[in-house]
Amino acid sequence: MSCNRHKIHFLRELIPSFECEPGCHDCCGPVTTSAEEMARLPRKSQAEQVAALERLDCVHLGPNGCTVYEERPMICRLFGTTPRLACPRGRGPEQMIDPAAEQLVHQFIATTRQVLV
Repeated sequence: MSCNRHKIHFLRELIPSFECEPGCHDCCGPVTTSAEEMARLPRKSQAEQVAALERLDCVHLGPNGCTVYEERPMICRLFGTTPRLACPRGRGPEQMIDPAAEQLVHQFIATTRQVLV
């Protein structure tokens, strides 16, 4: 396992989880993610990518929500867990992410090659 894969696993464990509002996709827009996280996701065709971008949706957003929820990128996992990326519907974990942990996630994002999902 690569160094970044270990970091990704470690950082994902620091991000608290919570239940999203069923049917909500307010935070499922196009995002960037590390090349390592992107490699874990199913490949989509150029046509699927263009269509999603035109709708300002994530290419992995299906009719019933995120089709890659268990492997979703860290930036997606952060939504709703920090005041900086608050859920527009007021959802979130009982305890928000620790600010030091959030800083580690942002440092990882800032120091890795990012690609458009």
